[in-house]
Amino acid sequence: MSTPAIGAANARRSGHDQPSDYKRIYVWQFPVRLFHWATAASIVLLCITGFLIGHPLNAFYAAEAYHQYWFGWVRFVHFTAAFVLMAVQILRLYWAFAGNRYANWRHFLPLTRAQWEDIENLISTEISQIRKQERYHMGHNSLAATTYFVMFLAFLFQTATGLALYAHMSDARLTHIFNWIVPLLGGDAGVRFWHHLFLWAFVLFIIVHVYLVLYDDYVKGGGEISAMISGWKFKRNGNER
Repeated sequence: MSTPAIGAANARRSGHDQPSDYKRIYVWQFPVRLFHWATAASIVLLCITGFLIGHPLNAFYAAEAYHQYWFGWVRFVHFTAAFVLMAVQILRLYWAFAGNRYANWRHFLPLTRAQWEDIENLISTEISQIRKQERYHMGHNSLAATTYFVMFLAFLFQTATGLALYAHMSDARLTHIFNWIVPLLGGDAGVRFWHHLFLWAFVLFIIVHVYLVLYDDYVKGGGEISAMISGWKFKRNGNER
C-alpha cells in the first residue's frame, strides 16, 4: 500500500492534482507555521547561549576584557531570543482560539478517553515499537499535543525564573514582578540551578521531537516536514483522525 507521500508523487508524475483515493487538506495555517519556526529558532538559540552562560568557554579569555565583548553578545542573544519566544507564545495562545480546528486548544489537553487511548497507542507503536498497527493523524496526535502543553508549562517556569534573574540588572516593572521567586527557590544560586536544569528538558524535547518527525516522514510517509513548510497534507480517504 502506498504512503501519502508516494501517492502525491505518483499524482504529479501522472499529471493529476491528486489520486482519487487521496484528499489534499490545508492543515497548518501560515501563523501556525510561522510560530513553529520562530519557536524552534528561539529555543535552539536559548539552549546554546544558556549553556554558554552556565559554562563559559575559556578560549576567549587570553585578551583583555575591554578588547572583547563575546560574552556580552551571548547574553544579548539569550535575552533577545527569550523575549521573542515570549511574544510568539502569547500569539500562539491567541491562535489556539482563533485558528482552525487543527490549532485549537482542545487538542493540547488530554481530557477525553479517546485521547488517552491514542497516547497509549502511540507509545506502544512509535516509541516502544511493541505494536505495528499505527494510526494516521492529520493534525497533532494526542501524545505530541500533550507534550507541547507540558513544554508550555516548562516555558512558563523558564520565563518566570529568567525574569527573576534579569530583575537584578533591569528597572522594568515586568521583571520585578517575579522577585518573589528568588527567596522561594533559595536565592540566586537556586534560581540559576533550576533555570539551567530545565534547559536540559528542552534539549531532550528537541531530540525526541526531531526523531518522531523523521519517523513519521520516513516510516509512515506522513509528510510532517513538508507540511510545516507548505501547510498542506494528504489524507487517504477514511484514515483521518
